Amino acid sequence: MLNLNELKQKPIIKYPLFWEYKIILQKDENARIVVEKILLQREFKLSESNSSKEGKYKSYLLKVLVNDESDRLCIFELLKKHSKFVL
Repeated sequence: MLNLNELKQKPIIKYPLFWEYKIILQKDENARIVVEKILLQREFKLSESNSSKEGKYKSYLLKVLVNDESDRLCIFELLKKHSKFVL
């Protein structure tokens, strides 16, 4: 039998670890510059993922070492402020 309370628990994540964010920017924005402004001197890996059908947007996969949950969420919030979408 499935215990529904177990489904509501937060996942256990062991930090530090490399976290992946999917960011979507307008095609004319330089993703590297946007990410460098947010992460400052932190190392990261950025790779282009897809373009929208109309070519208005580009998506990227960003990998960065996060130290804890608050660090991970802080990066997510900063990315949201500078990107069209963040996953």
